[in-house]
Amino acid sequence: MKKSLLLFCFVVLFAASGKSQTIPVKYQELLKKMVANKTSDQLIGFAKTLIGIPYRYASSNPAIGFDCSGFVSYVFHNFGVNVPRSSTEFNQAGTPVKLENAKVGDVLIFTGTNPRKRVVGHVGIIADIEGDTIKFIHSTSGKAHGVTVTTLNPYYKSRLMRAVSIL
Repeated sequence: MKKSLLLFCFVVLFAASGKSQTIPVKYQELLKKMVANKTSDQLIGFAKTLIGIPYRYASSNPAIGFDCSGFVSYVFHNFGVNVPRSSTEFNQAGTPVKLENAKVGDVLIFTGTNPRKRVVGHVGIIADIEGDTIKFIHSTSGKAHGVTVTTLNPYYKSRLMRAVSIL
């Protein structure tokens, strides 16, 4: 919070000086991170409002339900971010990141229900990271049968193919 306030004050004072100077690079990077964090917090906040909407194959309509990629695309499109509609197309979307460098708002790409078949079949959005514990929000045809938040447990880790940064 102190960094945010300090950066905000710096930007305001810098802009008020009336000089046509650029913001130093180290502050530009911090400002970019703050904007990305705010956007990802808003994105996850919106996604959580959809918890409980039932699973519906091939749908991106909240009135009837979501499949996994329909849910992810609906959430990102709500923020004006163009993403693929099908889970397989997410393999070419965004920038790949190592799981240990992934952030809230990044997309996790999984195999289908059979982890031995290394073919994309499911996607979700990282909703929370606490230490080594990652939780993701997704629409599942499994037990929850709809939009839910799930811990990246051993079963999902065995299915994980990659993480990508979209924002």
